[in-house]
Amino acid sequence: MIKKIAPAPSSDTPTPDLAGGYRVDHEKDMVNRLRRIEGQVRGLVDMIQSGRSCEDIATQMSATRKAMDKAFYRMMTCTLIEAVHDSKTDEEAIAEVERSARLLEKFA
Repeated sequence: MIKKIAPAPSSDTPTPDLAGGYRVDHEKDMVNRLRRIEGQVRGLVDMIQSGRSCEDIATQMSATRKAMDKAFYRMMTCTLIEAVHDSKTDEEAIAEVERSARLLEKFA
């Protein structure tokens, strides 16, 4: 049996925010991550324009790519949490997990 993140609300209870505010925290985290990556990319441009060595630039590119990969996996985690949380049955939850796995295979 798939364990839900939060119990389903009764019809007279307002729907709670996903996992007690997870979505809001996740959005802040993602924006911060992307802003840091944006700074890394600007740094790469500066490195190229200032004539830094190809090895130094490649090292920074690798770090930037890794940061982008981490952001991608955090986003996929949020997608999976939302999908399972919003599922009404175990079968729907399993289908959503399988769909997320296919997306990871496609993009990873």
